[in-house]
Amino acid sequence: MGYGTLKLEREDAVAAIVLDRPEKRNAISAEMLDDLLLALDEVEASPARIAIITGSGKSFCAGMDLEGLRSLLGQSPQESLRHSRQVAAMFLRIYSFPKPLIAAVNGAAIAGGCAIATLADFTLAVPDAKFGYTEVKIGFAPALVSVFLRRQIGEKLARDLLLSGRVIGAAEAFRMGLVNEIVPPENLAARARALAADLLAASPASITRTKRLLLACDQAALQSEIELAISENAEIRSTPDFREGLTSFLEKRPPKWTGE
Repeated sequence: MGYGTLKLEREDAVAAIVLDRPEKRNAISAEMLDDLLLALDEVEASPARIAIITGSGKSFCAGMDLEGLRSLLGQSPQESLRHSRQVAAMFLRIYSFPKPLIAAVNGAAIAGGCAIATLADFTLAVPDAKFGYTEVKIGFAPALVSVFLRRQIGEKLARDLLLSGRVIGAAEAFRMGLVNEIVPPENLAARARALAADLLAASPASITRTKRLLLACDQAALQSEIELAISENAEIRSTPDFREGLTSFLEKRPPKWTGE
């Protein structure tokens, strides 16, 4: 299958998904959303037992691209809800992927890109990688990512990142538990392959059942919270602060918040 925004490479039992819009810092477009979901479907159906996701160029993923952001200003409430469901489906697909998924974070991972990087089973990062959920800076609510982040690092740290919108380095992300290991840039691909080899040495049935159990223990609550987050993610797009935040970001000026 051909993809316009990523490359899917397979070698033996390992599949690699490479986000491939380096000129856009691998920002998420509508096409990339579709491509990523299709690529994950293809990997799941393939003989590959391990998946690696990384970015081409100097960034991992800069979040939603400018064209996509502009399109949000003209969406109807129904369109906003539909788009929120699509993004939620991508996050949940990564989080619940049945095969081990390794994120090799080669650079900045911001907003939705941070979710892709940290929702994987294992997150390896270069020392210069940056992580952040910056939604509140431009009038969004980080509703969808909050569902997963609270489970990963606890509510206190999740509040820190989500309410401040601050960007953190790899070392702080490691201390928080968002990153499993910091790896020199020249060793990142090799370390991801070495980790994949370690996982291949384990029983495929055991890994599959363990992942399934971990998800099943919290499935009802997770689905309920995702539905709530989808609604919140869509509803904030009708507010004046959202329009001002996004417009000011696109116009590269400070926002003038009204609190509405």
